[in-house]
Amino acid sequence: MSETPSTATRSDLRNVAIVAHVDHGKTTIVDAMLRQTNAFSSHGDVEDRVMDSGDLEKEKGITILAKNTTVSYSGPSANGETVTINVIDTPGHADFGGEVERGLSMVDGVVLLVDASEGPLPQTRFVLRKALAAKLPVILVVNKVDRPDARIEEVVSESMDLLLGLASDLAEEAPDLDLDSVLDVPVVYASGKAGRASTEQPADGELPDNEDLEPLFKTIMDHVPAPTYDPEGVLQAHVTNLDSSPFLGRLALLRVFNGTLRKGQTVAWARQDGQLKNVRISELLKTEALDRVPAEEAGPGDIVAVAGIEDITIGETLTDAENPQPLPLITVDDPAISMTIGINTSPLAGRVKGAKVTARQVKDRLDKELIGNVSIRVLPTQRPDSWEVQGRGELALAILVEQMRREGFELTAGKPQVVTKTIDGKLHEPMERMTIDVPEEYLGAVTQLMAARKGRMETMVNNGTGWIRMEFTVPARGLIGFRTQFLTDTRGAGISSSYADGFEPWAGTIEYRTNGSLIADRAGVVTPYAMINLQERGTFFVEPTSEVYEGMIVGENSRADDMEVNITKEKKLTNMRSSTADSFENLTPPRKLTLEESLEFAREDECVEITPEAIRIRKLILDANERVRANRSRARAN
Repeated sequence: MSETPSTATRSDLRNVAIVAHVDHGKTTIVDAMLRQTNAFSSHGDVEDRVMDSGDLEKEKGITILAKNTTVSYSGPSANGETVTINVIDTPGHADFGGEVERGLSMVDGVVLLVDASEGPLPQTRFVLRKALAAKLPVILVVNKVDRPDARIEEVVSESMDLLLGLASDLAEEAPDLDLDSVLDVPVVYASGKAGRASTEQPADGELPDNEDLEPLFKTIMDHVPAPTYDPEGVLQAHVTNLDSSPFLGRLALLRVFNGTLRKGQTVAWARQDGQLKNVRISELLKTEALDRVPAEEAGPGDIVAVAGIEDITIGETLTDAENPQPLPLITVDDPAISMTIGINTSPLAGRVKGAKVTARQVKDRLDKELIGNVSIRVLPTQRPDSWEVQGRGELALAILVEQMRREGFELTAGKPQVVTKTIDGKLHEPMERMTIDVPEEYLGAVTQLMAARKGRMETMVNNGTGWIRMEFTVPARGLIGFRTQFLTDTRGAGISSSYADGFEPWAGTIEYRTNGSLIADRAGVVTPYAMINLQERGTFFVEPTSEVYEGMIVGENSRADDMEVNITKEKKLTNMRSSTADSFENLTPPRKLTLEESLEFAREDECVEITPEAIRIRKLILDANERVRANRSRARAN
């Protein structure tokens, strides 16, 4: 980067984000970078995917929160000095796009990871577009080159095509974009699991010829610019993330752009509403590998945590108290999906000891989520005990509800809906660009499924490997409940992913579920006798001896309409021994629905009851007679 007289460079520092599609190996390659720079020497045994710190991240195998770590590199490319590489591990799922935007605001370059077999997928496109719009240099890493089905050359070619397509799209929006520098992308071939990388292309399915990740470190040193700053500029530090400590309270993670931040210093805090307030930095922490350690000061380019500012939020600036110069706020894409979350109103509410059941507790928890999650919004509804929560996608909202459930909350969650807009007097809805990979034999089933959900096929490619890749444009509401049906139709073999693709006029009615619900007509305990007699009516979600209440959904009907059933019926006792005694071996095991499957299954007049111990689906109106009246009045209104 050319230096003007007023610009200085910190050659001992690099800030880089690792971006990729879900499951392409970001967190694994960060593990390998930490291991090879001896970051774990004092830790003893260290588990795999150490950056996925949350329980949900470990269970689902995906990154949900953007996190940073530091790698102290002193290899051959460091020219004798120790260079600190701040690595931001970002989520690969578009539902957590707010985390990606936040991560990119902290760095000077991007390492784009692409699977050597799957190639660039929709989320690759999503994160790469964000990086190019921010004018960040890109390093392409083709990961998992040792996969037996690797097709390295084709994947590099597809990635370059994607870069070219995105650059030409952005050229219209940003005329000053340097297309030559965008396409001058270095390529590194790696196996994160083996901890090896090379700039020489290996044969498909073989490991890189180099023994370690030195070529990757060299490429980062050569292509990611060192942070530049104005040596005479005043303090400017941007809050990009939040954390908390049991000892220090709220921590603000920030990148220093100009000036020096010192422990005990009084600085101006530029708030979102434009107000300036003087605050004192009571504690300053730097990251070393996975630990935060106290520091006395931080200079330009450093990513540090500060304590002592209770209400600080993402996007705000700490600047010089005498001459304040705030930085612009971080902007994120608008939410596309909303869900109503309220207190648990079912007859079984409050049965779990120590559960959080009051409206005030739920509201405080949602307000707390707003502090650290820039991509959700919480709006009031007509009822004082429920709120409309808007987010980027169904998965992001389901993760929030699951985290609250694990924290001991009892909730009622409505079916996810889309957030619409009125443009030129017409109703518009969010669209998604969806890529689907399936074996050839499921082509018809997937096409039929997408057509029912108002999807338009844009392209279809057959690589001759027995798999077909299709791209669709589909309304975002067409993807609510799509995943379960898709996996059933493709026998679990299909791979699907999508990203937001603007707004289009309302596409009309979409039929989500062709089967009705089996509804309990009274409160009681489920009996095996009743289940055996009702078995032919459909599939059950409840087990014998579990408690049910009137209006609770106990299964899926095999027909299209809802059916009320007595699932608590007991066998009449006689003093005669029956030769045809009940045979419980014939009872089909019930289908256990996860939280996401329950949210997908629920219809507009249904909701999901969530407690720390159970997830139940129920009708919004529990009384059967009231439901009939409500349905009649709704039919008259239409």
